[in-house]
Amino acid sequence: MAGLWAEAAQRGVPERTKEALSMSQQTPVVVSGPTVDRQDEILSAPALDFLAGLHRAFEARRQELLKAREVRYAELAAGGTLGFLPQTQAVREGDWKVAEPAPGLVDRRCEITGPTERKMTINALNSGARVWLADLEDANTPAWSNVISGQANLIDAVEGTISFTNPDGREYALTGRPATIVVRPRGWHLSEKHILVDGERMSGSLVDFGLYFFHCAQRQIDRGFGPYFYLPKMESHLEARLWNDVFVHAQEAVGIPRGTIRATCLIETFPAAFEMQEILYELREHSSGLNAGRWDYIFSVIKKFRTRGADFMLPDRSQVTMTVPFMRAYTELLVRTCHQRGAHAIGGMAAFIPSRDEQVNATAFAKLAEDKTREAQDGFDGSWVAHPGMVAACTEIFDAVLGDRPNQLDRLRDDVDVSADDLLDVKSTPGAVTEAGLRANISVGIQYLHAWLAGNGAVGINNLMEDAATAEISRSQVWQWIHNRVVLDDGQVVTTELVAAIADEEIAALDGEPQEYAAARETFMTVATAQDFEDFLTVPAYEQMA
Repeated sequence: MAGLWAEAAQRGVPERTKEALSMSQQTPVVVSGPTVDRQDEILSAPALDFLAGLHRAFEARRQELLKAREVRYAELAAGGTLGFLPQTQAVREGDWKVAEPAPGLVDRRCEITGPTERKMTINALNSGARVWLADLEDANTPAWSNVISGQANLIDAVEGTISFTNPDGREYALTGRPATIVVRPRGWHLSEKHILVDGERMSGSLVDFGLYFFHCAQRQIDRGFGPYFYLPKMESHLEARLWNDVFVHAQEAVGIPRGTIRATCLIETFPAAFEMQEILYELREHSSGLNAGRWDYIFSVIKKFRTRGADFMLPDRSQVTMTVPFMRAYTELLVRTCHQRGAHAIGGMAAFIPSRDEQVNATAFAKLAEDKTREAQDGFDGSWVAHPGMVAACTEIFDAVLGDRPNQLDRLRDDVDVSADDLLDVKSTPGAVTEAGLRANISVGIQYLHAWLAGNGAVGINNLMEDAATAEISRSQVWQWIHNRVVLDDGQVVTTELVAAIADEEIAALDGEPQEYAAARETFMTVATAQDFEDFLTVPAYEQMA
């Protein structure tokens, strides 16, 4: 297929695609923001034509689906509930399978996640993990320089030419067999303010997907793989249908077979847990599985039922483990659903990072072993880690269960029977709301936002690699506790005033001067204490970026 790409040397598209996309005499695409290295290469005229085609074909549907989210939340706030959809019962009871695993995605026993920063890209590809989730979403910030450099780094990674020299002289380059690249674009809710089509901001999802697909799809095919994606934060099978239509459009536009694209969907919103079958079905010719995106899942549980009182009030987030009833139901159902349909089930993130403190290290590795052992024994085909230093430990645990098999697709988990009530059983979560838990939420939230606003989305805090999901849980719990006047286990009532006082105390305990954290404090306090709940803190935070 290499001959289809007439401008491959210039990182272009097939001539027939360029002609087809340039036929319409519509308003030109407007690009703003500071000029970034390699921007002309990434945002070539054909690439912008391709993006414009995606926007014009799908933006109206994206907006309709975002409005549907608001309608569903209003129903939940008014006393409604979630359940399996009666109108899709035939899909759940039907006899169908997803596509066979694609090259490079047959064995996924350990996957590493991380942003597309150049050195981290090389370290992830060299880590020994089977898959690298190249994260343009929660472990990244959508600063314009990151948007462009991330795409440039992905091109170089696919080409095998990526290298980096540290300021201290250390050199980094690819060695051995690199991990399979799977790109996670931004969620449907995020826009890209630096690219306007017909006067409208583009979807961040379509920018990230479109640029990687445009520049790297044929490159990956030429190397025996394909353009693979992780799809985040969907709330319904209709959002999965939109992605599937995007894939069909993109493949037809460049003349590659349908089904070349493969996508793993993160089940990380509460509504999506009730539509796992349907999400796989909508993407079935492009599907490569589901992932238990557990941190965002907890955030979504809080968000969707934040005004519903004690039945949906969680304790300190450190006490919401994977073994509490509603989380156990969610992961068990995910494995059964995936294996029934021939799809991979991928476990959740282990955020631990190695430490120079031997005791901290011992605790981290013990927790990782417990977490990954449970997942492997439950039937997951692989799992995530956030640091190269954790790859060997995760791989070893899955090796012990898998042996020479590449996955556990033959384990159908017919013993699992999860009801809607099981998924909704948040009130059975044991634990308490404590001042220590409140302080942890405030401190971690402010520290993360401080780094995020500076352009860093993957942040080491308290020996954990944190991304936006942690900040979302932290601020949403604080909001929920304030608005429900939760009483801490020591008798204090959670109020805006208490949160403000703790914020000042926690900032004073951090390195640096308090004024350095002023923007992060203001952003956190706004999203944690405002009368109206902001769906995603990254939306207002993004507007503060250049």
